[in-house]
Amino acid sequence: MKSDSSTPAAPLRGLGAPLRSSEPVCAAPPPSAAVVLLEEAADLLVVYLDFRGALQTCERAWRSLASDDAGTSLEVKCSLCVVGIQALAEMNRWQEVLSWVLQYYQVPEKLPPKVLELCVLLYSKMREPGAVLEVVSAWLQDPDNQGLPEYRALAELHLQRVLLPLGCLSEAEELAVGSAAFSEEERMDVLQTINKARQQQKHQHSGSEEAQKLNQEGSFSHKFLSLMVLLRRLWDSTVSHFFSMPFRKSLLAALILCLLVVRFDPASPSSLPFLYKLAQLFHRIQEAMFSLYRLPIHD
Repeated sequence: MKSDSSTPAAPLRGLGAPLRSSEPVCAAPPPSAAVVLLEEAADLLVVYLDFRGALQTCERAWRSLASDDAGTSLEVKCSLCVVGIQALAEMNRWQEVLSWVLQYYQVPEKLPPKVLELCVLLYSKMREPGAVLEVVSAWLQDPDNQGLPEYRALAELHLQRVLLPLGCLSEAEELAVGSAAFSEEERMDVLQTINKARQQQKHQHSGSEEAQKLNQEGSFSHKFLSLMVLLRRLWDSTVSHFFSMPFRKSLLAALILCLLVVRFDPASPSSLPFLYKLAQLFHRIQEAMFSLYRLPIHD
């Protein structure tokens, strides 16, 4: 049986009603230049490990946003910053991250929460949390940011990674008490952590003062002992020099000195008691010096 050629063919199952010739075809809009460059930068970063090329592509994408800024979503801008931050970190140029990001957002208050979180984590990992202290504080104090869902997480991150490591306990306590993002239980936990850090800070401060005092006392004691050892060595040198001279020569030198100074006549009978006492004095000095010379020296 021959089919009727005038009967239209039924549409294929699953394709819906057939299109009319008068209906326009709805095609997806072409992606913007920033989106294309973002995908290229992500490929250079992840697939080809070309970190410099990825950073340069992100900068080209930012320059392309000058003519089509209104039509570009915030997610594209944030993604460009994320790729650029990762590229700078891979090239060990992490010190440039904050200034690189701020050149596009101008003020800290306009930074996306994800970008600010990455900056805090990066600088705290590199043990430079002070670099983001003012930026994060300005962002948290902005009224427009306090209503964001990411505000509480960033405030807690700021406390744990920036304020407490820097010892800014007053600022941390002010943030915990004055911020409405924390619940009462969370606020009590934060205040307890701050009190522990304050006690530890006081203990470290007192310990450093005691160590400094002990160092000063030890330095003084060392200098005093060194001086005593030096004097003892000088005394021993004098004693040894004295004992190297014969006793008779020493007594003769003393008599000549007396003759020059006192000017008395040794042949006179009145001079005999003085000479006898002088001889006894020299014997006593000799015995005392000999006993001192025999004492051990402890350096």
